[in-house]
This record gives sequence, C-alpha cells and structure tokens, in this order.
Amino acid sequence: MNTVYKALKERILVLDGAMGTMLQAYKFSEEDFRGERFKDFHIPLKGNNDLLSITQPHAIAEVHRKYFEAGADIVETNTFSGTTIAMADYELENVVYELNYASAKIAKEVAQSFTEKEPHKPRFVAGSIGPTNKTASMSPDVNDPGYRAISFDELRIAYKQQVEALIDGGVDILLVETVFDTLNAKAALFAIEEVKEERDTDIPVMISGTITDASGRTLSGQTAEAFLISIQHIPLLSVGFNCALGAKQLQPHLEAIASRTQAGISAHPNAGLPNAFGEYDETPEEMAVQIKNYVDKNLVNIVGGCCGTTPAHIKAIASIVEGVTPRSVTV
Repeated sequence: MNTVYKALKERILVLDGAMGTMLQAYKFSEEDFRGERFKDFHIPLKGNNDLLSITQPHAIAEVHRKYFEAGADIVETNTFSGTTIAMADYELENVVYELNYASAKIAKEVAQSFTEKEPHKPRFVAGSIGPTNKTASMSPDVNDPGYRAISFDELRIAYKQQVEALIDGGVDILLVETVFDTLNAKAALFAIEEVKEERDTDIPVMISGTITDASGRTLSGQTAEAFLISIQHIPLLSVGFNCALGAKQLQPHLEAIASRTQAGISAHPNAGLPNAFGEYDETPEEMAVQIKNYVDKNLVNIVGGCCGTTPAHIKAIASIVEGVTPRSVTV
C-alpha cells in the first residue's frame, strides 16, 4: 500500500476522466442495461450505470483501459451510486455488495495488466464513493425545515457496506467524492475508519468536495476552507474538489486550501461549464492550459477530469504534469 504514498511524493498523479461521458457513447439500450441477469426485472434499469459492471463488464474494462492508455495513474471504480440508498431508486439494494465488488475487480485487473507492462509506473484503483441522492444536513421540504430524508446512522451503515465490498474487490484507495454535504461525507469517513479498525488495515483515503456555484460554497453552505477544517481530523492521502466547476473557476478554491494542509491536493474539474444543452465544450487543449496554472502555482498532487472529460482530456493533462515536481506533502 505504501506504493501509493511513494508515487504521490514522486510525481503529480493523474486521475481518470468521466465514466458517464464515456458510457453515453455506447448508447446502451434498456436491454443492454438489463443483460441476461435482469431481463425480466419489473422496473426500467436504463441509466443505472453502476449496474453495467455486472451486465456489460467488457465496456467498463474498456473505459478503464482507455484512461490508463491516455496516461492515468489512477482510475475510479464504476460505483458512484453504489449504495443501498442510491440503488433504492431501482429497487436493487440487494445487489449493492456485488456491484461494488465486481466494479473493483474489473478496474483492478486492468490496472494490474498495465503495472505488469510498466512496473516503473504502477497503476492504482480508487473506489468511488458518491454522495448518495439524500442530504443529512438539509430538509428536502421547504415547508418543513426540520425534516431530514436520511440519518447519519443510515448513511454510515450504507457506506460501510460499500467500503467493505470495494476493499474485498481489491481497490488501492477509497475516494469519497462529489461531496455536497459534509455531514454525508463524515458518515462515509466514519464508516471507513470503522472498517479500517475492524480489519486492521490502513487503506489511503481521498476526499473531494464540490463547490456548487459562484458563491464559492458547497450545497450545505461551507466555504472551501471550512470544508477542509471539517474533515482534517481524519488522516487523508488527499483533499480537493471535483465536478460543478471548470478548471478555471476551481482554482481559487484550491488556492484556499493548498496552504492550509499537509495532505495531497486533488482536483478533477469538469470540461468547463455546461452549455445551454447541458453539454461540456471545453477542448483537451483548453483544459490543459488551465491545469498548467495549477502546476505553475504548485497547487496540486493529483489531477484528472470530471463531467465531459474524455481520454483525450486526460492525455493532454498527463502531458502537462509529466516530469513536474509535485507539491510537497506529509502523508
């Protein structure tokens, strides 16, 4: 496990791009999502990308392969919605362990094949732990501000199941990402610490928040600095931000935390801001120029892409950071 820490100190690590963006290109039908296993399932499953790790595993492996070929050091498992809470929308809570285990195994096999070919550049798998579709800090009902759709304990239990499956499947890192509510993230971090203690293991943890708009705050109202302070009691491989903003808009928030932590700093922004159709237009070259600003200002240890980013974006980012001395860390 020390190889992750070693790599972080040696170079700026490159994270992959958007799994969802890549999967859209396959144009999978309802039948493709169902596969043989779920062909008679009683509700529609189209759009449940995590399920593709069971029904279309070759496509998931191919996406990971493309990102590694583009220069990624770390790929994320196809498990962004891999909790019983998020899977309840599809009534698939009972396959959550299998989903996470299968996703981790697919990514790990691809990573190992690249590490074997290039032992000098080991490849890693980060278990993607999304925010769920519920928030513990705020009421979903404007008429009842005291109401909560989910409790801390319900989140902790769901996250614990996901974490156990990801570790069993072979991930090298756990990535709590796209955090819009820090209380949700604290439940995930609590669950991770529980599993680490029970299994006497010390798997590295990354955490990545989301600044939702020009206010410079997360959805639950925290500034970048407040977010950092809320979670820095946990030993972290890295802390950073992803999604919602493009690389340019994200920079001031990275600057706000880079001087205030000894952990690594990660950033995987979107390919710019969405256009009127909700699509992302920023080219790999345009994005790479902005990532270069991160590098020039010594802000980051891990960089990649979120919504709208492709292997071409990751290749451009990888070429920018190649050979660059990373920001100093104490992990």
